[in-house]
Parts: sequence; structure tokens; C-alpha cells
Amino acid sequence: MKKDIAEMQFNSAKEDDRRRAATASVRADLAGTIARLLGNEDDLATTIPGLLIMRRHAPEPPASFVFEPSLSMIVQGSKRVLLGDAAYRYNESRFLLTTVNLPTIAQVLEASPERPYISALLKLDLVAAKKMIADIDLADPDAAPNGSGMATAPAGPELFDALARLIRLLDSPTDIPILGALIQREILYRVLTGPAGGRLRQIVHLGTQGNRIARAIAWLRDNYARPLRIGVLADVTGMGVSTLHHHFRLMTAMSPLQFQKHLRLHEARRLMLSEELDAGNAALRVGYESATQFSREYRRLFGAPPMRDVKTLRLNHAVQPPDAARAAAQS
Repeated sequence: MKKDIAEMQFNSAKEDDRRRAATASVRADLAGTIARLLGNEDDLATTIPGLLIMRRHAPEPPASFVFEPSLSMIVQGSKRVLLGDAAYRYNESRFLLTTVNLPTIAQVLEASPERPYISALLKLDLVAAKKMIADIDLADPDAAPNGSGMATAPAGPELFDALARLIRLLDSPTDIPILGALIQREILYRVLTGPAGGRLRQIVHLGTQGNRIARAIAWLRDNYARPLRIGVLADVTGMGVSTLHHHFRLMTAMSPLQFQKHLRLHEARRLMLSEELDAGNAALRVGYESATQFSREYRRLFGAPPMRDVKTLRLNHAVQPPDAARAAAQS
């Protein structure tokens, strides 16, 4: 058994090396283009709708981020994302697909002044995805796997080539309204028809378990500060309570109550950093009635009491303008 696992890991590493080699040229050009576009900045929300680019010159400590439905591709370096108890590591050979809004802990692992971490994130248009699924008559979504709302999958030459063409449009702004939409559609096609496409098809198809859980996540995102009554959430999804719990945990690696707690704590952290609220007021704003409970759960998630954590983040220059912080969070 151990020999089989070692062989699988060896073969997987060989596949990663092959993909890196196949995309080395386009990634080298992309790294230069993104570095030039960024200039002295490390994050940029570009003029192409939904496209964010970023760079880091050193590894970073874990930080809290809420991912939106998106495709994240790394040109150089690697990153780890924690979703509940699940960990996702991706690099130049694998992209990260997020199909619903998910609260996570993310960390840049590989970066240096000589070879900085460089990545791009493209937010996904779920309405366009639904239309494309109908246009190209993809397989029945019931045959697609019910699983996590986050996945990694191979990043091949076709996907990197499309990303490079999209980013080069920033040098010709008049082409963006027409060509940008076409290239984004091509990227969406590559994702939908690739190994991770079933995850996205589950979310956008009405009536699937994935689509119902996506509705639950949207409801929790809009009502995170309210007391959670699981019966209400079951009514929103049209599912039984036990079925809801099962599929919700499959998609988010958390129960609905844990998910709500993570949303509250991530938002409280943002309020303390960006709006300079103290811990007590931040706790009240996100729905906590007990400051003691808030501090205990905050420490359990982020590793330090609220104000000490915020002080450390500020000392580490982790506080950024809202647009830059949003870009950093998701790339």
C-alpha cells in the first residue's frame, strides 16, 4: 500500500514537471508582462472586468480571505488555501477553481525577490457559464461529482495561452470590450470541459444538489449576522435537514453553523483592520452577543486574540486599501 502511494506521488510529480515544462515559455512572457503592468504596485484590479493580478516578493503568513467564484492561476510560485479541514495547494502546474463564496485561510508559500510569486485571478460569470453549458450540450449535471466548492486541476498550455492573450489586451484598451469577452468565454469553456468542470456545472444547474447548496451559501452570506435556524436554511434549499447537512459539508468542509461562524469572524477581522473597530464593536456588528465567545472563537480560527492579531497584521504591513486587499485575497 505504501509503495502504491509513493508511486502515485512520484507519477503526480512527474506530471506536474511535464506541465511546467510545457507552459514555461508562455509563463515567462506572462511574468514579464504582469511585472511591467504592476510597476511599483503589488496588486492591481485591472480594467478588464473581474481580472486581478498580484505579486509577492516573499512568503507570507496565513491570512483570512473569502473567495468568490473564480479561477486562480499561478505564473510563478505556490500557494496553500485552507477550507475548513481541507487543504488545497496549487502552483504553476495546477489552477484553483472556486465555484461559490467560501471563507478560507490562504498563504503564499514560494516567493523571493529573484523569483516573486505572480498570479492572476479571473472572477467567473455564473450566468455565462449556465448559457455555455446549454450551448455546447454538456453532459447531464447529475452525472457530475457532488463535492467541494473548491478544486485544483491541471493548468495546461491552452489555458495559459488564453490568459496571456487576455492580459496583453491591457496594452490595447480599445480592444478589451470585444476581445476581452471572447477570451473570457474561451477560458470558461476550457474550465467547463476540463477535469474540474463538473464542479461548476453542479453549481449553475437548477435543481442539482450543488445548486441548492449554493443557494444556502448565498443566504448565509447575506444573513450571517442573524441567528441561524437550520429549518429556515432547509426551506431556502428545498432539502431535508440531514440532506442539507451532508451536502453542505461536502461542498464547504464545514457544517452550516461553522460556515456562518467563519463568515462572522472573517468579517469582524476586516472591520477591525479596515474600519478600525475595537473587538467588542466588531463582535456586535457581526452578530455575537458574547465578547468572551467571540474572542475564544476568533483565537481558535486565527491563532491569537482579536486585537493582538490585528496589531500583528498591521506590523506585517498586511493592511491594504480595500481594492488592493480584495485583489490580494483572491489571486
